Amino acid sequence: MKKTICAVKIGNMKAKDEAERGVVQTLEMPDLPVGPHDVKIRVAYCAICGSDPHLVGGIFPQRVAPFGLGHEVSGVVEELGSETGIKGLKVGDRVAGNFLRFCGSCYHCNNGQQQFCQHAKDEADSPGMSEYVVWDEGQVWKLPDSVSLAEACLLEPVSIATRIVDKADMKVGSRVAIQGGGPIGLLTLQLMKLHGATSLTLIEPIADRRALAKDFGADFVIDPTSQDVIAECETITSGLGFDVVVEASGFAPAAPIPTEIAACGGKVLYIAMFPADYEMPLNLYQKCYKKELTITGTLVAPYAFPRALQLLPRMDLKPFIQHIYSIDQSQEAFAAHLSGKYPKVLIQCNNL
Repeated sequence: MKKTICAVKIGNMKAKDEAERGVVQTLEMPDLPVGPHDVKIRVAYCAICGSDPHLVGGIFPQRVAPFGLGHEVSGVVEELGSETGIKGLKVGDRVAGNFLRFCGSCYHCNNGQQQFCQHAKDEADSPGMSEYVVWDEGQVWKLPDSVSLAEACLLEPVSIATRIVDKADMKVGSRVAIQGGGPIGLLTLQLMKLHGATSLTLIEPIADRRALAKDFGADFVIDPTSQDVIAECETITSGLGFDVVVEASGFAPAAPIPTEIAACGGKVLYIAMFPADYEMPLNLYQKCYKKELTITGTLVAPYAFPRALQLLPRMDLKPFIQHIYSIDQSQEAFAAHLSGKYPKVLIQCNNL
């Protein structure tokens, strides 16, 4: 048996009272067998993703409770299946991983669209907020020596940021704005800076996150609670707008803003999770005909993990690993995450 943080009650994210949104609890769950192609990982850290409380709160189609949570994982190889060896992993290696296992054989996997894999398996089979996970060898990556295990659990969100930059298809010197300074927004900002973004702007109501954005290289920050976002963006870009706008807040009232501040011919990416029933008003004549905007989104991080792994040592990840709770403090950890006070909250599953 192993300790695992689970959703034990499914609630409704629209509820005002936190307890009504859902409940988490640390439970004893059965160990999984190690198959011939599997790697058993003793988990060091699992970070809380914004999707984890959404699962507990009922915003996504639900599994039957109790079910385990977490997919942003780092740890140490405990056991290797009999037919592993492609990646040269050894017992004791420090690793992180991709919670998704793609089949590699379906139409989409063979068409360069791994994110649409028809037979993908996710962390539901072996969730990350646990003392151990068992993942296929193809999901596991050995860490650079310079990256700590606490930093390494951010490999998955860094891969998402990498995928966002891929999808933005930006040029060096492109004007870039990011709406929302959560972990993905701030990690994306760092990568956009590395990629040569100019007029790099974060739109974010929390002062500490705006300050972090400046530390990470943002040229401008905007507080949407006290400033006119559209007017400020016009000033920053001399009326031209941004070539790339990333919506990373998931805040429905602000969802139309990216199409307003994007440049003619610009690209707008909606990468945050919005409620499944939310529909955004969009004037097709103004946005798609007159401005020729490309409006798109992202689904997971296909083909991004090898490059995200190489980027980890080049990124400032320290601000994301300051708030750590033990695996027995599940409710406290989720409450800290929901408070919005911290850039990221980590669960320490083993002392490694």
